[in-house]
Amino acid sequence: MKLLVTGGAGYVGGGTAAVLLDQGHDVVIVDDLSTGNTEGVPAGARFVEGDIADAVPALLAAESFDGVLHFAAQSLVGESVEQPEKYWHGNVVKTLRLLEAMRETGTPRLVFSSTAAVYGEPEQVPITESAATRPTNPYGASKLAIDHAITSYAVAHGLAATSLRYFNVAGAYGGLGENRVVETHLIPLVLQVALGHRKAISVYGTDWPTPDGTCVRDYIHIRDLAQAHSLALASAEPGTHRVFNLGSGTGFSVREVISACERVTGLPIEAIDAPRRAGDPAVLIASSDEAIAALGWRPEHNDLDEIVSDAWEFLRSLGDRAHSAR
Repeated sequence: MKLLVTGGAGYVGGGTAAVLLDQGHDVVIVDDLSTGNTEGVPAGARFVEGDIADAVPALLAAESFDGVLHFAAQSLVGESVEQPEKYWHGNVVKTLRLLEAMRETGTPRLVFSSTAAVYGEPEQVPITESAATRPTNPYGASKLAIDHAITSYAVAHGLAATSLRYFNVAGAYGGLGENRVVETHLIPLVLQVALGHRKAISVYGTDWPTPDGTCVRDYIHIRDLAQAHSLALASAEPGTHRVFNLGSGTGFSVREVISACERVTGLPIEAIDAPRRAGDPAVLIASSDEAIAALGWRPEHNDLDEIVSDAWEFLRSLGDRAHSAR
């Protein structure tokens, strides 16, 4: 299939594009490079630099595509609280432009990169798709608003759509990994301590109702996540908007992640106990039963050490590339 990938110069979009290319698809990436970078564009993809609100309608009008995978978004929770206008415009308004362009050109399939943030603080875990959606910040609210818009377009205009809500993506694939200016994810932050880029990692709360007192999160490997996008695209049905949670179904605590990073790197990692952060749930684990049943998807890279090892190899390669470029 000929596929348009928005935000494909970022971590998740680029990793998914790499898997799609490996599967033989023709991939065109649109990214404004506001958070992504050209090194995140996988070899073999055609890259178009531009804002999705302008570039996507132009591309869909000029060329025929079999589907769109939409990753481009503003995605910092804290920033969304401070600058909600950036998220309502950057996420919701621009996605409406994309949906209108798809409708006008008859582009049939959409896979939307959604988030577990739509659930807010869950009442029970594992979190299923039937859980109440009560986002606690504008980022999650903007993603939920897009899900509602997609449903209406599917019903009214026959769009074959799937939203994938995922939790903590980690690891690397095809020489692509997490390389953000503002990093907020635990595994790369811990590995930055091992690399000497930061002195220590803060552990926010050590008295949570968990086995070791630290928060527990569900980590999914980027390669498994990308495979789910491919399966969702291939099985999409006209007039239907499906929603699936994606996760490994297994939770690891903050201390377990730090220990795994020490095992993989062979280096000591200093951790500093800090107070709890407001709004942090003790445990977030996804139920992926519906995705497994409907898509035939099953995560194959659940081992925490494997996830960390792939991320570590990528981060070290960044240093090697910088050294060789001198």
